Amino acid sequence: MDKPSAPPPRTPRSVDAVDVAVGERIAARRIALGLSQTALADRIGVSCQQVQKYEGGRNRISAARLHSLALALDLPISAFFPVEAGAVETGEVSVMRALAATPEGRSLALGFSRIQDHAVRQALSRLVSALAAA
Repeated sequence: MDKPSAPPPRTPRSVDAVDVAVGERIAARRIALGLSQTALADRIGVSCQQVQKYEGGRNRISAARLHSLALALDLPISAFFPVEAGAVETGEVSVMRALAATPEGRSLALGFSRIQDHAVRQALSRLVSALAAA
């Protein structure tokens, strides 16, 4: 009987849970601003595929690139990092993380941000609340 293999050793370039959390926050903010991955990539000087890898936590982000992302997304760098152990996460970050966690949520957020008419946004918000309660 074969023993299960041990996980591969971590290398300096391996991603970890913080890389994934940073990527999720980048995606949530990008969506909240109504930006496509291509638009964000253009702002920071990388390819759309690179933004996808950052957001998915598959590629680590250098300090210089994180600075560029903070400027492009109009956030302090600290907003990309998980809260400290025991600290309370803000409601906005929690909601954005939940929304960005699924393709449907990301699509909904992107579409919602493109609706110009305030009354239509309110009606859609009421509809989503009613469906969630059903």
